[in-house]
Amino acid sequence: MAIVHAATKRNELSQEKILKIMNMVKNKELSIEGALDLAQKETHAEKEAMNLVFPMDSQDLLTGSQFNFSVYKYKRYRWQKRILQIDFNTETIFNIEKGIIKKQFPFPQVKSCEDGEGRRFSIAFHGHPHYELEAMSLEDKRKISHLVNKVTQSNSYRRPVEFCSGRPAKCDVIHEGLLDLQEDSYASIKWVKYLVQLSETELSLSCIGNNGENKNADPVAKTINLSGGNVSVIKENGYDTFSIQTKEHNYLFRIPFTVLNNRAEDISKLQNEWVSLIDRYCLLWKNRSEPQEDFGEDTSEAVYEKLIFSPNKQAEGAHCLALGSEAAPRSTPLTEQATPASSSSFPLSRVQAGVPPPPPFLPPSCLLPALKRTKAFHWDVVPQEKIQKSIWASCSLHKKKIDESRIYDQFHIQDMAVFSGNEPSVNRHIMLNQKIAHTFNIFLKSFHIKPNQLKEKLYILYEDGGGLTDEQITALRRYLPTPKDLEMYQSFKGSPSELHVVDQFMLEMCKIPHLGQRLDLLLTIRELPGCMGDLEPLINQKIRACKELQASQKFVAVLEYILAIGNYLNEKAGREMAKGFRLSSLTKLSLLRGKEKKITLLHALVEQIFLHEPDLAKFSQELTEFEAVPGASIKGLRAEVDVLKKELENVIQYRKFIKSKTIKATTQESQFYKELKGLIQKYEGHLSQLSKRCDEMKKLYSDTLIKFGESPDQDSQELFGWISAFIREFRKVSADIMS
Repeated sequence: MAIVHAATKRNELSQEKILKIMNMVKNKELSIEGALDLAQKETHAEKEAMNLVFPMDSQDLLTGSQFNFSVYKYKRYRWQKRILQIDFNTETIFNIEKGIIKKQFPFPQVKSCEDGEGRRFSIAFHGHPHYELEAMSLEDKRKISHLVNKVTQSNSYRRPVEFCSGRPAKCDVIHEGLLDLQEDSYASIKWVKYLVQLSETELSLSCIGNNGENKNADPVAKTINLSGGNVSVIKENGYDTFSIQTKEHNYLFRIPFTVLNNRAEDISKLQNEWVSLIDRYCLLWKNRSEPQEDFGEDTSEAVYEKLIFSPNKQAEGAHCLALGSEAAPRSTPLTEQATPASSSSFPLSRVQAGVPPPPPFLPPSCLLPALKRTKAFHWDVVPQEKIQKSIWASCSLHKKKIDESRIYDQFHIQDMAVFSGNEPSVNRHIMLNQKIAHTFNIFLKSFHIKPNQLKEKLYILYEDGGGLTDEQITALRRYLPTPKDLEMYQSFKGSPSELHVVDQFMLEMCKIPHLGQRLDLLLTIRELPGCMGDLEPLINQKIRACKELQASQKFVAVLEYILAIGNYLNEKAGREMAKGFRLSSLTKLSLLRGKEKKITLLHALVEQIFLHEPDLAKFSQELTEFEAVPGASIKGLRAEVDVLKKELENVIQYRKFIKSKTIKATTQESQFYKELKGLIQKYEGHLSQLSKRCDEMKKLYSDTLIKFGESPDQDSQELFGWISAFIREFRKVSADIMS
């Protein structure tokens, strides 16, 4: 007990939490190791909460309350690289691509954040399809999830809540306790201990270590978001279990036996208490989410959900925190693929229990050498019932002789060794999840590298030097082994040659330490010069645009004409006169029509300029950078540069890490580290110059906003768009009047 107290003291926990942990140990709910683990998690959570309120790491933030993350967004069967910006200044989440703000969501439109397998997660919105995303690292994913959950919690405090009298600074814990959560591994089902905390908007789960037994459990706390209104709780048949069902997953919890709760009545009472409390908040959020707000989208949220979530999707087996997206193939449990044909190979009791049995390995004799295969001709076959009355009835399959060797030479394809027989892939004995194995096998057919060559390819920086292509690196990232895969393949004791080629590659990938980081390093090193090259002209263009706006006297004179005309009209209309107007008003000139419908306020402006100062009609010659419709925004470009800095820093840190782990480097490894060091120095210099230009752009734009009386948070993409549209419309009206 003294050890736990000392450890918790060192971690600087509150006295209340120290007593809570000590009581858990006293009641034999936790071991000493579990208590130390919980103390560390509680301390980490407190520090994280403080960092979110008072951000201290300037390297991770663009400003004090603006967070930028590089992510991959799933769209139309492919992943696109984007910047996800969570801005607490404007209370908006931005989707940015190459400096262009593609989409923005006000905080009230954010519905929930669902965790996924590995680096994947999804963000749900009111009135808009949800985003399926993949973070660059697990740490980034953790930060994004925490920030989005903070947003959804703040949304809940904006609405009246019947059970909450005040407005707490953070989501208060309503109920907490230790629960066992069912996890499925390759060969068995385990019950893993978690500290579960219920709040108004979510159920937080923190895994508690038990003497190292739970090696594959995710150490990062996970959450089940209740505020989406799509969560339900079900009391199971037993007196000690209950399940929580979301759209994507089913979690099975068990009340553990302890010294204090060692009778069935005690356990049943705790079960009822958990179910009652969770059900209360599930129903509350479900009722609240039914009348959806209108956010200007043409399609309702219900329609989107019908499109996104298949109505035939069956409930998944209970498992621990496999929060994958439906579109993400790695999240599909092995048992989902079982069919009557395939399940007959296994004992019925094991299949019904949802425990995937170890598939038998085929002996080497079942493998055949590469077959003589040709490309298929995908013709349209005449139905059997129409053959008799057609010309095909009198045709013999062997009527025409052909030169088969010639045809084979023209259309043959090279294939790897395959299993004998013509069984569909679903029935083949492959260790990997069948759905994943199918898509992985398709990729491997065009991946002309042997499994034992993969590791050495990771020490070649560029494709022209014999390394992997960008497409191959991106594809391999999709198939990184999960903790369950690692457990399964590490338990394999046979010869790799006994395995299907899919399993051979996965086995090799499991042997490569830090494979995901190595692939990310290669991809970042290759993408950095292109990204910096793309950003540099865009930043320079914004700098020139700001300078033109600040220097143009004719544009200011045109604005003065607009002010004079507007004040005259408003004075005659009985309204107050203004000393200035926002540039957004430029878009309204063509909307105000005069007595004659063809005449707008823009026509009146052009006539007045032609009448009094015709030279001002050429004001656009001083604003040449606004000829084209502006694309990238200054806000987006700053986010891009900020993310590039982070990515380069990750490369630097990873180089130090892998070099420190290398005891005796080979010639290839030494050459790799040397080339990597040179590239890092080169990119650091280039990025430093780009960062200086970005700071110059920011300063010029801030001065421009001040000059025209605009809001400090006014987005340049919008502001420059107003000016660009005004120039085009002014020219068009001028041409009409002149003609």
